Amino acid sequence: MEDFHKAINWKGKIWWSTRISIEGGRIVLSKDFIEKFRIGTKEKIILDDYDTGWKLSEEMAYFQKDEIKEKAIEILEKNRENLAQGQGLLWANDTYSLLIIFQGMDTSGKDSLIKHVMSGVNPQGCRVNSFSTPNKEELDHDFLWRCNLRLPRRGEIGVFNRSYYEEVLIAKVHPEILEKENLPDKKKNSKFWQNRYDSINSFEKHLTENGTVILKFFLHISKERQKERLLARFENKEKFWKISRSDIEERKFWGEYMRAYEELLEHTSTTNAPWYIIPADYKWVARTIVSDVIASHLISLHDSYPAVSEEKREEINRAREMLENE
Repeated sequence: MEDFHKAINWKGKIWWSTRISIEGGRIVLSKDFIEKFRIGTKEKIILDDYDTGWKLSEEMAYFQKDEIKEKAIEILEKNRENLAQGQGLLWANDTYSLLIIFQGMDTSGKDSLIKHVMSGVNPQGCRVNSFSTPNKEELDHDFLWRCNLRLPRRGEIGVFNRSYYEEVLIAKVHPEILEKENLPDKKKNSKFWQNRYDSINSFEKHLTENGTVILKFFLHISKERQKERLLARFENKEKFWKISRSDIEERKFWGEYMRAYEELLEHTSTTNAPWYIIPADYKWVARTIVSDVIASHLISLHDSYPAVSEEKREEINRAREMLENE
């Protein structure tokens, strides 16, 4: 990997040279930088220790935000191209599938991130699923069932906007929700939640062993920035439809949600299905980091299109001759 030396140098500090590299002809964020956002197995998580803004390290404070934003947007554009290329290889080789999971508090930017990052992929090979309150049929099955029905096929990219992780988030903050599931185990103690974490880990292990690559992103927004975005909706008539009193009331449970997220991140970030904590106060930061992680993983799955057999080559030549001699 060759270091990318076209760095921004401001006040004697070089930032991009240590965070950007050229890999396979592609400008990408360095692996060391990306690893800062990836959660290790059974790692103790305290979300207050994770920055939600654009100053992701002390040295970045020496830079102007607009300088970093300009370079980040450039990387995002390159990653869109890489995603399109990687999707073509994924589809043609028909060996792996890619499952991308987004979780985050309301206004953390899940919808807009999916729109901007995935805008360059072919919609025929990418399916986005948003999971809201379970219906009667879904409640009559186990909590993984409805998501299992929407998993991507080989060669496809599947995006989950919220997922089965809601069952260890909102169901944990509001345990009365579980009453609708009519579960045999009525005790919602620590063992109950650990069993759910174990079920999720086993489910994801099964998927990865059968060719599904799983990437999980927690969009980490601050309570202050969420308030700003919620208030902004009241100023935009086109966003009135997004306003819900329940979203405002849920802010009362912010601390409970953060603890629920900390526990799920600790218990369900595995080697094969890792979590990434993505700073989400600035949407351009989140989009750049997420696009880089997805593009890098997608490109790494295949380096070429499937080889064609000699018999197939002969068939292609005959077809070409037929067409040329019409």
